[in-house]
Amino acid sequence: MLLRSQGLHGVFVGAHAVSEGVLSRAQLNNGPYLRVLHGVYADPSQPRDHMLKTRAASLLMPPVAAFGGRTAAALLGGPSPSFTDPVVVVVPHGTKWRGPRGVRVHTAGLSPADVVVDGDLRFTVAARTAWDVAAHESVGNAVGVLDDMVRRGLVTPEALLRLVLDRGGAWGSRRVRRAFQLVDGRAESPPESWVRVACVLGGLPAPVPQYEVVHDGAWLGRVDLAWPEQRVIVEYEGAYHFDGVQLARDDARYERLLRAGWRVIRVAAHDLRDMDSLMARIGSALAAAGPGG
Repeated sequence: MLLRSQGLHGVFVGAHAVSEGVLSRAQLNNGPYLRVLHGVYADPSQPRDHMLKTRAASLLMPPVAAFGGRTAAALLGGPSPSFTDPVVVVVPHGTKWRGPRGVRVHTAGLSPADVVVDGDLRFTVAARTAWDVAAHESVGNAVGVLDDMVRRGLVTPEALLRLVLDRGGAWGSRRVRRAFQLVDGRAESPPESWVRVACVLGGLPAPVPQYEVVHDGAWLGRVDLAWPEQRVIVEYEGAYHFDGVQLARDDARYERLLRAGWRVIRVAAHDLRDMDSLMARIGSALAAAGPGG
């Protein structure tokens, strides 16, 4: 690490900056630098996201290790965990590295075929990433990542089936099989996946993702989740939905759906923190509609 020539405009190991005389220990401790992981700092202008934490971990992890799980999925182009979520690292058997706080280390077999190298970053290939996500994450979180990977073409449902058949006796195979069975690449956001999985696990009928609503020959819109027979819709509203123009458009669209006889359940981020209550709302709407809508 050539700190003298590179400056301190990225991510760096604090001990290296001190040993090269770029910073004194007091400057490191009292300066504006953001401590990302134990011993690793960043320029305060860097965005505080999961990729910053990943770059910090790459300066500490042994060369035989690779990023895995949700971190690898993000590096492959999937949904990124938050800055507070741990970075996931896979180390091969026999490697004694536990990682600092903020890094979750899994010890497992790791062959060269399991790893892709992109610049200074090593991470697991898509198929291995899908397996590890399903084996180590909760089923809701796993399906949220896997839905996105399938939608982007990083893995296919057929490839997931082959993984289950080929590794049927491997550790975590039962959890993996359960998650793979719930994958649906039509989902367009993790919250949609979380609600769909919660419905299935809670004993409710599985909704149809990204359903096209047509009434009297007129297209009324595409909705996040729908139960067509009961004419019930769930729409997840991210932050952009509360923009003034978008809010007006949403209200007008929901009014058209209501006039066409559909029940609309609008879901925001806070609803996902009380999934039991949300399932009760959905269950009540389905029960009120009856089997034929």
